[in-house]
Formats: sequence, structure tokens, C-alpha cells
Amino acid sequence: MNAIPQGSPDILIVGSGIGGATLAAGLAATGARITIVERGEQLAAQPEARDAAAIFGRGHFRPDERWIDGEGQPFNPGNYYYLGGNSKFFGAVMLRYRERDFEALEHADGVSPAWPFAYAELAPWYAEAERLFAVRGAAGEDPTEPPRADGYAYPPVPDEAPIAALRERLARQGLHPFSLPLAVDIERWLQHGRTPWDAFPDTRSGKIDAENVLARALAHPDVQVLTKTRARRLLLAADGRRIDGVEVERDGVTSVMRAGTIVLATGAVNSAALLLASATEAAPDGIANRSGVVGRHFMNHNCTAMLAFDPRLPNPSVYQKTLGLNDFYFDDGKGGPPLGNVQLLGKITAPILKPQLPWMPNPLLKLVCGYSFDWYLMSEDLPDPESRVTLDGGEIRLTWKRTNVTGHRLLVERMREVFRAAGFPVVLAKAFDWRTPSHQCGTVRFGTDPATSALDVWCRAHDHPNLYVMDASFLPTSAAVNPALTIAAQALRVADHLARSLGGRAAAIGLNTEART
Repeated sequence: MNAIPQGSPDILIVGSGIGGATLAAGLAATGARITIVERGEQLAAQPEARDAAAIFGRGHFRPDERWIDGEGQPFNPGNYYYLGGNSKFFGAVMLRYRERDFEALEHADGVSPAWPFAYAELAPWYAEAERLFAVRGAAGEDPTEPPRADGYAYPPVPDEAPIAALRERLARQGLHPFSLPLAVDIERWLQHGRTPWDAFPDTRSGKIDAENVLARALAHPDVQVLTKTRARRLLLAADGRRIDGVEVERDGVTSVMRAGTIVLATGAVNSAALLLASATEAAPDGIANRSGVVGRHFMNHNCTAMLAFDPRLPNPSVYQKTLGLNDFYFDDGKGGPPLGNVQLLGKITAPILKPQLPWMPNPLLKLVCGYSFDWYLMSEDLPDPESRVTLDGGEIRLTWKRTNVTGHRLLVERMREVFRAAGFPVVLAKAFDWRTPSHQCGTVRFGTDPATSALDVWCRAHDHPNLYVMDASFLPTSAAVNPALTIAAQALRVADHLARSLGGRAAAIGLNTEART
């Protein structure tokens, strides 16, 4: 992971998160020479990785980085730069988009547009992604679950005793609590410390994140990774079509890396910013931006934390995050609009809650957390062209025009009713700050029309035949579930497509290429 290699790889992947790592794994057995560059380094094992006060109170792992908001005010974004990207801290929920999420869907405040293909196109790749990430789950519990050919390879992460009792309470209300599909080896995780995994960094200790998947790719001799190597801009060839190389900075030295195929996988904000920063006379609005959509249609789920209390029901759970509810995903249960997904958070403890309630004495915080059941309410954010990433004097400016606020407010109200009816007399809610990166996506959207999209359905730039963008940027809608599995499934689909263009097949991880679409 040190010196920049001599010679040009066949494929250069910029970024090692879910999209980049999964794409590399899908291509590793083709014999193509693949180099992945990552601006961060491998996250070292350290006591702070299981220290809630260090993570949530002191921000030990947060980057020293500044963006500005739509009003020009600076803020420290919640993105992370390590080998494996943001997945090092993810909640490991691997839900498929629902079948209707691929169709136009009317919400309280607008319409979520249709995808350029139906769910069936991605279904076999969802199954492959679930196998790759060793997802634990139980098919058939959730009425909104899309069609699937078979069940999960591993049983679900078991409910702790208080959560099992909670599941029964909710079922008695006529709801359909289901086991969250999780990329977590719970036995390994707990061996390294009895903590939640949600928002805790993984140091190769039980979460199956992008770094784990990348390790599968790196077992092949033609695949290599360079850490602490930051892409600064793309270089456009004289023909204005091909990408000639990527300018990178490493140890203060700038150089150019070239490859036959270049893939951006640095996340919805950074990939858009990199394309915009690569503007030339031939591409004055940025690379891959003839349509003008690069940086636009930024989406960030509408999210609220909800704590339900019952003084008769203590909750000494360690990790808690095993249940979800989709009973109000497509309607409010009363003939109203879609509301969204509800799932347990990792167990809230006093050190986690303290930064939000600094005035509350620690003994009282511990008492509150000892009886709280902690939920994450998530509603779809609709694509708005004025919600966007731009550059301001070289700095990233993120202007989020929050949408579908009505639907999210209705979800919060509905869940208050549900939890009170289930015997929780006290229900508290707090919306997530807009600066929290709640599944950022949509800034380099894909589609069939080059006038309204930057990428084709294979995530290749309409304007540049050797440029792909394979991260959450491509998503045309945010749906109301965690996007990691959808990104991974599309990455495997794109890997199969690229492998065939190379004359090989995407078999590094046992992909069922006969199931391709």
C-alpha cells in the first residue's frame, strides 16, 4: 500500500466504500489489472473503537474537514475516510429496495420518479450481494418484502430478551415486526467488546463492511490498493471524450495515474465534486455534465430518533438493532400517503446521549437509557434539482432542499400513536440534524436519456466511454431504506457488464452469471 505502481492498470477505482469495493470483488477473477485508490488509511485497532464517549462525545474518528452549507456557513461533515469508506461506521442493515420503489410513487409532497428498469432486473444481483456480505435475515416476515428466489444463507441476528418482548408487544398491535437483514457476525463482534455496532467503527471485528469485501478482491494477484492517495481531478483527453487519467496527491506529491477504465466511487458528495473540479475549456461545467445534472438532485433521508419508555420494562440490551417495521412504508394505515421505514437504533447509552443533553446529570442519563427502546424513523427524500453539490472557491458547498417533510412528520405522529398503544407512556422524538449524512445519494444520477442523466443504466458516463461512477451518486431515488445493498447489487451488475467487455466473467465471488439480466 505504499509506492504508486509502475505501468497503467486496466481499471482504476477511486474510493473503497461499498460501491468501489464490491465492484473490485466482482472483477477480481477476470485477470484484469485493478488498482483501488483510497484517500484514507486502514482503520487501526484501538481502544477508542469501542469507547462511546470517544466516538460520540469527542468525535475521535471524524475527519478534519470543512464544507459550507447553502447559507455559506462552514461545518464539519459526518463522512469518514478510511479503507472501506463510510461502511466502517454503518449500521450494517442490508435491505432491498421494495418492488414499488422502482416505479413512480406518489408521496404527500411530490412524486418519486421511476427507475430506468424494474426490480426484476436487480433481483439476482441483490441475492449475490446478500451472499457476498454474508447477510443474516429471515425471509417472509415483512409484507412489503419484494419477490426473492430463496431465503438468506444465514439465520437472523437473534433478538436480545427485551427486544423479543418488544417484538411480541408490537405483533399484538397487529403490526409486522421483522428481523432486520444485517451484515454482522454477532459472535465475533461481541468477542471484541459488548457494545452496539451501529455507528461504532469496525476494526475487522465482526461487521462485514466494504473492507472485508475488498479483502476478497485483494487475494487476487492483479488487484492492489493504495491508501493515503487522494484524487484531485480527472484529466480529459484531447478528443474531449475519453478520460486520460486521474491527478492524485500522495505524501504531498502530485502525479497522474492512467487506466483503460476509470471508476469514481468516492460517495455522492465527493464524486460530484470531483467531476465539477475537473472542468476544462472542452467541458466548462465539469466532466460528464453535458446534461447539467452533476451535483443536482442530492438526497439525504429525512430521519428522526424516537425513544419509547415503559417504566415496567427495563432494557439492558447490548446491541438491540434487530427489528424493523414497514407497516407504514407505502401508506399510513389510514388510506394516506407513504410514510417510510422504522428500525431500531443501536442501543443508546449515557455517553451516546450526553452530547445531545449536556445539561442532564449522568445518573439521570443512565436511568433514562436503562428503560429506553431507541428507534430510527426514515422517510424518502424526493429528488430536487436545486438540492445540490457545488464548488465555492474550491470548497464543497452542500445545499440541501429538504423534501417530503409532510410525509416524515406524519410518520413521527403515527409512530407516537403506535408506541403509546403498545404500552409506552413516554415517547420522545428528535430530528436528525441536516448535517448528519443519512444515506447521501443522487448527485450523478443514471438513466436512459443523456439530456436528464449523467450515466447510462450501467453507470457509465453518457459522454465518456471509459468513465463509470459506482457509488450512491447513481441512485435516481432514495426510497426509504438503507441504500448499501442496492449500491452493492448494482456494483455486481456493473461488474458483470464490465467483465464481459473484457472478455471474462465476474466470478471472483461465485457470482451466478447465468442469472444475469
